[in-house]
Amino acid sequence: MRRSLLARFVAVLAVAALPAGSGVAAGARRPATPAPAAAHVAGAPARPTTSQPAAAPLSFTIEATGDMLVHSPVWQRARSYGATNGMAYDFGPMLAKIKPLISAADLAICHIETPMSPDDAHLSGYPLFNSPHELATAIADAGYDGCSTASNHSVDQGAAGVNATLVALDRAGLQHAGTARSAAEAAHVELHDVRGVEIAHLSYTYGTNGNTVAAGMPWIVNVTSVPRILADAHQARLAGASFVVVSMHWGSEYQTSPTAEQRSQAAALLASPDVDLILGDHVHVLQPVERIGGKYVIYGLGNVFSNQSPAAGLPVNTQDGAILKIHVTQQGSALVPDTVTFHPDVLPDRSVPGVAGRRGVERPHHPRHPPAPAPCVLAPDRHRGAFPAGPRRRRHAGHASGRLSPARLRA
Repeated sequence: MRRSLLARFVAVLAVAALPAGSGVAAGARRPATPAPAAAHVAGAPARPTTSQPAAAPLSFTIEATGDMLVHSPVWQRARSYGATNGMAYDFGPMLAKIKPLISAADLAICHIETPMSPDDAHLSGYPLFNSPHELATAIADAGYDGCSTASNHSVDQGAAGVNATLVALDRAGLQHAGTARSAAEAAHVELHDVRGVEIAHLSYTYGTNGNTVAAGMPWIVNVTSVPRILADAHQARLAGASFVVVSMHWGSEYQTSPTAEQRSQAAALLASPDVDLILGDHVHVLQPVERIGGKYVIYGLGNVFSNQSPAAGLPVNTQDGAILKIHVTQQGSALVPDTVTFHPDVLPDRSVPGVAGRRGVERPHHPRHPPAPAPCVLAPDRHRGAFPAGPRRRRHAGHASGRLSPARLRA
């Protein structure tokens, strides 16, 4: 069952080489321009000729992952890890197996779905999350550079929760987009300098589960509006961005197919010259990668960690996620995503006794049963047969990855 579910995602993931930039075709010759005659002095040695090698095209990589959904059993496990090394909460072991991949990227982007507590008091899970602030430290240590923070749970703890989350990320040295503590911060563009290229990151959510914040704070979380996103992307260009990444918290939970609204929004955003790449979250399962007008949308990246599983009454593919690596290269004057590579990860079964909630996401911890194990494990070799084009081995032992042929690309 697991292999067939993961295969649905894999069957639509693809890598496509885009056309080379404009210019003289390979192998063609430009008309020669006669060189002026040089004066010759009898007996003088011939002048040596030198030529400079052509500069290699600029390129960089972006890696992105799915939801970090900190249910109670997840932070309880972090507390258990912390007890062994003198920390209150330690999420590091949960990210240890993906750290080699994340830290190797030129730019690594995460998605934080739940707010963090300033002092680890009153921690909670679904439906109103409040997570340990030590999560930010673990994210930075894993090699991430920035995170999207706009989600349906962004304001679970009100303005105070937004503030505490952003303070924790600031202290960990992580950039962030999607929520803000002031109108001025909301207007600020998250820019990453990657190999001399300014990359902007924007983040939006479809809503906040009906939770509201104090009046006069419309800037506290970015709510999806296509015209607004296009305006923000244009402002990012004016701020110096040469490449714009948009994170979208969207879609219908647990459905592997994108909704009509997701497809419509993706088409509208990627039709703009100001948007280059879309990263999707929220649905907690893997959804397809699609190429639209030479650009890519990753509709859903699954979960990095959570307490979701069949034991909680949810589909088995809530335990699947992917690390997406996007290779971007300069083609002419444009920066173009030309390769998408995926690395599947699997969340172990977390059969913690308890009664599943209405949405099947929160299971209380029982002292006789330890919380869930380290949640993030790269897919073992047993998944290799699910990859139609065959995975390519990376230097990290035990990591399965895949790059699919252009024939697998969705139209």
